[in-house]
This record gives sequence, structure tokens and C-alpha cells, in this order.
Amino acid sequence: MTKTGIFVGSFDPFTIGHDSIVRRALPLFDRLVIGVVGDNVQKPYMCPAEERMQAIRQLYADEPAIEVKPYYGLAVDFARQEQARFIVKGVRSAKDFEYEREQADINRRITNGEVETILLYAEPQLSSISSSMVRELQHFGQDITPFLPRR
Repeated sequence: MTKTGIFVGSFDPFTIGHDSIVRRALPLFDRLVIGVVGDNVQKPYMCPAEERMQAIRQLYADEPAIEVKPYYGLAVDFARQEQARFIVKGVRSAKDFEYEREQADINRRITNGEVETILLYAEPQLSSISSSMVRELQHFGQDITPFLPRR
């Protein structure tokens, strides 16, 4: 049986922090599906999902265990759709931890324990990097390439 995990987010943009989580999660699974939010009413300014997915696909073009797909709705529904038993989440701070702990508890409850959340802590040098910070720097004309993964 294939061990599948999902890593979901808006990834607008996909940062070196996201890349770190993917590369550290990959050895845990036979298949890792990166789910790109296709409809986020809280972030209507996002780049189109297809653009975000294409950039991520290019980054992992040489990694057959990684798939990139859009997802809509709840992460647990996406996990079920992909036959994944694990949701991978990155945690940068105590605030992130509390939020993800609550989400993991709810996800466990609504799936009767069929979907488990795995938290991977950000590498210390990456803990201040977020997509929103990168978008803000870009808005103000700063070079954001140091915060984006290179192929």
C-alpha cells in the first residue's frame, strides 16, 4: 500500500520555507501531493491557481513522488480524495502551533482518526519567512528572489 501525504496551502508565492517542508516530508512518504488552494475567499487577490501550480511543478519536475493538484474545500476532503492518511503542516511559531493543533484535533474528529496531521517545525533561519511577508516586500519593490526556491 502506498503511503501518501498531502501538503496544502495557498502558496502565493511558494517560498523557501514551503520548499524546506516538502523536502523534509518527502522521505516519510511514497507519494506527496501538494494541494494548491483553488478558491480562497479570504485571499481574493491571489495569483491564479494554475500559475501557482505550474511554478511548483517546475520546481519538482525531477521528483516523481511529488504531484501538484488544485484543491477546493476542506483539507481532509482533499486527503480522502487522494487516499492520503496524513496532512503535513509547517509550523513557524507558538501561534502557528496552536492553530495547527486545533485544526488537527478537528480533522481527527471529523475523519474518525483516519487522517493524521504531521507538524514539521520551520528551520530556524526560515521561521520568519511567510508568503504574506514576501508579497509585501514585492509590493514595495524589493527583490524577493532570496525567499523563493531555485530549481
